Amino acid sequence: MKKDIKKDELIADLQRTRADFENYRKQIEIQKENERRNVKLATILKFLPLLDDIDRAILTYPELEPLKKSMEKTLTDLGLSKIPSDAGVEFDPDLHEAVATEGDGETQAILETLRPGYYYESEVLRPAMVKVEMK
Repeated sequence: MKKDIKKDELIADLQRTRADFENYRKQIEIQKENERRNVKLATILKFLPLLDDIDRAILTYPELEPLKKSMEKTLTDLGLSKIPSDAGVEFDPDLHEAVATEGDGETQAILETLRPGYYYESEVLRPAMVKVEMK
């Protein structure tokens, strides 16, 4: 009888240990994935000012456009995408940062993009800096 109780206790201990180890393993995997995402995000954040500089340089040197397209493709592969902010797009304060307004109407539409905004894996990484027209 005592042997059966001891055996049952040992089996229960082993099952708990296995469950604890499996939970630990899953937790480590989640931490690794979060770390990978954070490293990727930090890398992308370092490239945003460079993208802004390339945009300004293209105004003077249009032949740099292929470089920009190549860089944007690489960043898109990493999960970065542009926030729509073309002229005429409806202003959305969650996606756009208005730094200037013109007009005095009720409807707000983007007049000009001063700095593009970006999503990272569907989350707003940086809002687009825009000039808004009140129609």
